[in-house]
Amino acid sequence: MKKSQGIIVLLLSFLLLIGISYVAFFGIGESQAGSAKHVKQGLDLAGGVSITYEVVGDEKPSEEDMNDTIYKLKQRVEKYSTEAQVYQEGSNRINIEIPGVSDADAVLTELGQPGTLYFIAETDADGNANYTFELLSGYSLTKSLDELKENGSIVLVGTDVETAVAATQQDQLGNSSTVVSLKLTTEGTQKFADATQKAFAANESIGIYYDGAFISVPGVDAVISNGEAVISGMEDFAAAEKLASQIRIGGLKLELSELRSNVVGAQLGEEAISTSLKAAIIGLSVVALLMLVVYLLPGFTSVLALLYYVALMIIMLVAFEITLTLPGIAGIILSIGMAVDANVIIYNRIREEIATGKTVKSSIKIGYQKALSAIVDGNITTLIAAVVLGIMGTGSIRGFAQTLGLGIILSMFTALVVSRLILNACFAVGLQSEKLYGIAKSRKTIDFVGKRKVFFSLSVAVILCGIVVMGIYQATSGNALNYNLEFKGGTSTSVTFDEDYSIAELESEVIPVIEEITKDATIQKQKVQGSNEVIFKGRTLDQTEREAVTTALAEKFGVDEDKVKMETISSTISNEMKTDALLAIAVSSFFMLIYIWVRFKDIRFGASSVIALIHDVLVVVAFYAVARVAVGNTFIACILTIVGYSVNATIIIFDRIRENLAEMKKRDTLQDIVNLSITQTLNRCIYTSLTTFIMVAVLYVLGVASVKEFALPLMIGIICGTYSSILITGPLWYVLRMKFVKKETE
Repeated sequence: MKKSQGIIVLLLSFLLLIGISYVAFFGIGESQAGSAKHVKQGLDLAGGVSITYEVVGDEKPSEEDMNDTIYKLKQRVEKYSTEAQVYQEGSNRINIEIPGVSDADAVLTELGQPGTLYFIAETDADGNANYTFELLSGYSLTKSLDELKENGSIVLVGTDVETAVAATQQDQLGNSSTVVSLKLTTEGTQKFADATQKAFAANESIGIYYDGAFISVPGVDAVISNGEAVISGMEDFAAAEKLASQIRIGGLKLELSELRSNVVGAQLGEEAISTSLKAAIIGLSVVALLMLVVYLLPGFTSVLALLYYVALMIIMLVAFEITLTLPGIAGIILSIGMAVDANVIIYNRIREEIATGKTVKSSIKIGYQKALSAIVDGNITTLIAAVVLGIMGTGSIRGFAQTLGLGIILSMFTALVVSRLILNACFAVGLQSEKLYGIAKSRKTIDFVGKRKVFFSLSVAVILCGIVVMGIYQATSGNALNYNLEFKGGTSTSVTFDEDYSIAELESEVIPVIEEITKDATIQKQKVQGSNEVIFKGRTLDQTEREAVTTALAEKFGVDEDKVKMETISSTISNEMKTDALLAIAVSSFFMLIYIWVRFKDIRFGASSVIALIHDVLVVVAFYAVARVAVGNTFIACILTIVGYSVNATIIIFDRIRENLAEMKKRDTLQDIVNLSITQTLNRCIYTSLTTFIMVAVLYVLGVASVKEFALPLMIGIICGTYSSILITGPLWYVLRMKFVKKETE
């Protein structure tokens, strides 16, 4: 690159950074399109719509039917947000909370009224279809539903439908039309095949009856035996979406009626957002200062790349309509750490090349080349986890995966493209002195492998301590960990005050009164928009505690005791979600193992990384057990963050071992190679961990109680991940290598 080109690149880089930063923070036009203002926020950060349904009928629904209905509703409301929550209230109510939405009526209209859905082919006494339905407004049946059930006219029910979506299809002439595409369950497939065979032979229709009237009466053009069908003749796409929504919502085991709906405020309050923003700004500033002090001119380019990353991340969050919550923030923090990490790897490589006597120009080129494989492998392994979690996960897991995946892609772009372009431009304009880039100092090789028994023993001791503590708590209290209401449910208390308390006043004045009685430090609060009603959620309270809370609120705040309503609520994290999370982590670990095996041509690298990953997770779980930190929604995010962080850090050391094996195998022992590789990457491990730790630590210092509860175990995880990367993975790979030798090559 010529000097004139370098000047142009630097000028354009600064102008472009100013431009995208302006868009990220102020937006474009009157609507401020693309700005941080339009980032969707979850219930914990911004609130949303709360809808309560009640089961129709006097009989108490079974636990199985309630769980099935909750799970299906959860899948349906995720189209609004992956962070939507669905949980049971009392014995026959279901609550739906959807973040980032302010119009409850619009949601109710679009979601549809959960009613009973039937596919009907009315027949005579001999089982033959006796007329063709006509779709008329308010058209009702000539016979009762009970009569139709008895004579076999009801051929399908809503639960036989697996999915229903609006779609477009083309005919043989290429003309497009709007349809509703149906996919049936295994049982429904056989029922529908039999029904369409009879209807097709008699040239009859099958009517779709929902909530008291026919909503569609499609003709049967052929026998449908594969469980997939389309309803054509839709007026437009909106009509198709409405019909699909009615069919989906009619596929519930229970018939529901709307009990109430309202708009609720953020669970964490406005203070949580402001303190988190302050923490992010301070954390990024400290990280930028550290990079400048340690890496000089390259550190300056990394700061610019990091600013690009932040601005682009905001714009992408808006563009992809990703809902941001505390777990999502965890994904961003992790990806920021990885963005800095990539630059640290590159700059250390450049310094190493300068130390060998190469010119700065050659060192920059070679540094990027040698760092490429470590950066790509580290990011791809973490991206594999993000993709698997995004596909298989639900709720906050999917939100975490979305922000992490987006962050990884942006971090690779800013590290490998933006910072490289700026650094080469700086060199081209005359900033070529070695003093501006630094020279790697020789470091005495540390015998990590020789001390492996000490490191392994310490890890085993910590994990066993956690297991013992969990066993004790399980035996004494029935809960190995300190589960909060998101995992085990609790009590929801609705209170209507005589005045409008702010979130800050609720936290400083009201919640301490409730905590004094319940001894629960994890109480959530939500304000109901347009009223003085506040909803408090905490652990399950017995009758004595409920009465004590009601009395205390009446005495201290003048609340009418009749306006204090309490209901038992289920966990927002269902058993299916827990299973999905564990399965997603297992599958992502498997694919990471395969990737590392293929890339490093040695399954022992993959096995070591997965064992280290399990080690880090167990240590963090042990911390949760010993410190009794509440286990809730953020617990899953914390564990997922540790998984991504652990694997990425491990890959860097393995990449150096692979490189040194090729160069040193004939003249050095395997133990020397492993020790040297860890020593060479020690600076990278320390500085990357430090920058990520700083981000989380500032969040812990400035954050509100719930944010601290999230940040503390994350800090422990970062420390643990650093420990395992430096002291466990290399020595562990050495042990596996010595125990399981490939005789044909080693």
